[in-house]
Amino acid sequence: MADDRLIVALDVADALTGLKLADRLGDAVDVYKIGLGMLTGGGMALAQELKDERGKRVFLDMKLFDIGATVEAAVRGLCRFDLDFLTVHGDPHVVRAAMEGASGTDTKILAVTVLTSLDRADLDASLVRDGAVGEIVRDRAAAAFEAGAHGVVASPREAASLRALPEASGRLIVTPGVRPAGADAGDQKRIATPRAAIEAGADHIVVGRPVWQAPDPRAAARAILDEMEGAR
Repeated sequence: MADDRLIVALDVADALTGLKLADRLGDAVDVYKIGLGMLTGGGMALAQELKDERGKRVFLDMKLFDIGATVEAAVRGLCRFDLDFLTVHGDPHVVRAAMEGASGTDTKILAVTVLTSLDRADLDASLVRDGAVGEIVRDRAAAAFEAGAHGVVASPREAASLRALPEASGRLIVTPGVRPAGADAGDQKRIATPRAAIEAGADHIVVGRPVWQAPDPRAAARAILDEMEGAR
């Protein structure tokens, strides 16, 4: 079985392209992320195909945000797809509603803290309170854990401080914004290497473009796995 600490983001055009990529990766990858960009390209059909026909695990990255009743209903409906992970925004009322919607299922609710494409200037533009980004991530993570979240999503730069939280005991830390050494950062601003992310306390890392844009995606995934193997 593949090392499930690596989650490959299928941020490609459509479900057919996603399936072809998964077939190229084969047994090197066990967990796949499907996000909003795939929603109109057959994302849910792709999720079902990966689970039912390929035996893979699915991380549905919807980042749900709405009033509690709507979030609860959406999560309850999505959990019928036997998802492994589902993201919601980390606001406590959203997390509590999502946990209610996921009750009785095996779906793990992950609360998004601060997007890895944002820095302090972006938070200022959004009128988010003063303070270092890391402090805000930590406070949002603590509030999400208190509201019941199975885990949180944060950049690898914050993983160590989140792992140190008393509330983080037994909870998951998932880090996008992971780039192998020398890879283009793209639109990510708070990044780290796969090894650094794992050593900082991440349970899972999410990698997209460095894998699916590579001439040999399987070799790119294997290189990331080899780097992770040397981490604690």
